[in-house]
Amino acid sequence: MHVQSTASGASETVYSARPYTLRGMTHILASMFAGLLGVCFGSFLNVCVSRWPEGESIVRPGSHCRSCWRTLAWWENLPLASWMVLRGRCRTCGERISWRYPLVELAVGVLWAAAAWQALGTALTAAEPMLLYAALVRIAGSFVFYWLMVALAVLDAEHLWLPNMLTLPGVAAGFLFTAGYGAIHGRALSAAEHALLAIACAAAAMWMIRWTYRLIRGREGLGLGDVKLMALLAAWLGASGALVAFGLSAGLGLLAALVVLARSAAKGNASAWMTQKLPLGTFLCVGGAISALFGREILAAYLHWAGF
Repeated sequence: MHVQSTASGASETVYSARPYTLRGMTHILASMFAGLLGVCFGSFLNVCVSRWPEGESIVRPGSHCRSCWRTLAWWENLPLASWMVLRGRCRTCGERISWRYPLVELAVGVLWAAAAWQALGTALTAAEPMLLYAALVRIAGSFVFYWLMVALAVLDAEHLWLPNMLTLPGVAAGFLFTAGYGAIHGRALSAAEHALLAIACAAAAMWMIRWTYRLIRGREGLGLGDVKLMALLAAWLGASGALVAFGLSAGLGLLAALVVLARSAAKGNASAWMTQKLPLGTFLCVGGAISALFGREILAAYLHWAGF
């Protein structure tokens, strides 16, 4: 089972007794804890995506205002809460604090809570130790996957940068997780073979798109980072999940292009959109997160609509 199953495959949870049985409350509390943990790791992610592009250490110096360089007090580092208390501005220099900070923290928190909710539903209902163990492994993998998706989405949106230090280890981690998760269900070799095939096919398909665009237009349209990101998605989501992610990213990219075109036309320069660079990696990451959560349902709905 890949993170297409690891982070997707929502399952309905039915509790036989009252709504607030012990298992039901465990399900809710565990998901809430995962969400709070995600918010904290989202705060750390903000430090990473702020410093990595500048080549700075993520350890030293401590958290500080990027404008006046004042070291922040402990209460100014509380995820979500500090941004709201400070009303989005540094209390010393008054410089605006980007909306990116609370949005990243919230995104990781929501995705981690959703991962815990999906994985624990069946496991807690069945109350079988093996299923619970598998659910915990699935949750751990989903946490890594969603953290990578948010990190890469932000880096590409702000800097058009998909660093090898995230994409390549992400591919390796996805392959190892898929093989390990398959081993829990007694099919490690099969899972590893499918993962390798999915990675190779996804990377080759994206590279062909990149090569074709350069052949037709005479310039680069996709970076190699997008090729590696597609391989990462295939490693975690499998071939079908990566295909769903790519389809969603294409739709999101089209919407973004239409917005850019409309804005260019409004400014009297309708041809400007042709030179505008759009962060495909961001769209792929958003599509990957959606596919991980609802990939099976989306694919099933599409196949039903297409008559298969």
